[in-house]
Amino acid sequence: MKVGFIGLGIMGRPMAKNLLKAGVDLLVADINKEAVADVVAAGAKEATYAEIGEQCQRIILMVPSGEISKSILFDEGGVASTVKVGTVVCDMSSVTPVESQECYEALKAKGVGFIDAPVSGGEPGAVAGTLAIMAGGDQEDFDAFGEYFDIMGSSALLIGGSGSGSVTKLANQVIVNNTIAVVSEAFVLAVKAGADPVKVYKAIRGGLAGSAVLDAKIPMIVERNFKPGGPIRINHKDIKNVVNTAHSIDVPIPYTAQLYEILQAMKVHGHMGDDHGGIVQYFEKLADVEVKKVD
Repeated sequence: MKVGFIGLGIMGRPMAKNLLKAGVDLLVADINKEAVADVVAAGAKEATYAEIGEQCQRIILMVPSGEISKSILFDEGGVASTVKVGTVVCDMSSVTPVESQECYEALKAKGVGFIDAPVSGGEPGAVAGTLAIMAGGDQEDFDAFGEYFDIMGSSALLIGGSGSGSVTKLANQVIVNNTIAVVSEAFVLAVKAGADPVKVYKAIRGGLAGSAVLDAKIPMIVERNFKPGGPIRINHKDIKNVVNTAHSIDVPIPYTAQLYEILQAMKVHGHMGDDHGGIVQYFEKLADVEVKKVD
């Protein structure tokens, strides 16, 4: 069976390569031709959106936004212009629940299944094939991607109907990004007070303050390594989706609203390409201190 993979960015490229390593017959597309050439060199075939729709029974999207997903699917020459009845599309992008439901309904009208299945784990998880996959849609469509989810991730769970995966990813991003912000604030306090951040980390990581976020981000922060595994620009977009979704259903989100303003400040100061551990720089600027290893 041929599988289409559209979107070969920081996450999509290693995900596609893992599928190729597992022997999947893969057709790929991306506006970044260097990324396409790299994945083609690994064994994929380049194709247009329409060719992927025509030739592939399973199609994966991994792109920056729901607007881009809808354009790839439904614009002139898009996947939906040639897709066949019985095909299943899986959007692994981080989008709003409304956008996922719109894609689900439009494709269902064509006899095509649709799963929203965003992921958590960042670039390291994409490379290692250990992503956590959170899905929404129909059981039969979820099952159709089971073998591919097993290649790309360490866990995959169908949460509920269409949009449920996207809702779960929004909740995930609230927790991850607010935790990074709180960890950043705490370590700026510790450093400003004269403590060694590495020793503070070692002292608290085994207690209740310990977390996957703490273990992932503090070693990077103290090394001043902000090479993106999850860039701030993507998290900025995700948190904007959280704010808009929450407001649309009358859910107050005071912490996350403040977080969005922090990310806006990071945007103004040119940090959108940094890893989201770089949120620490906002708090560092306020306190005029850097969280780094003691010489």
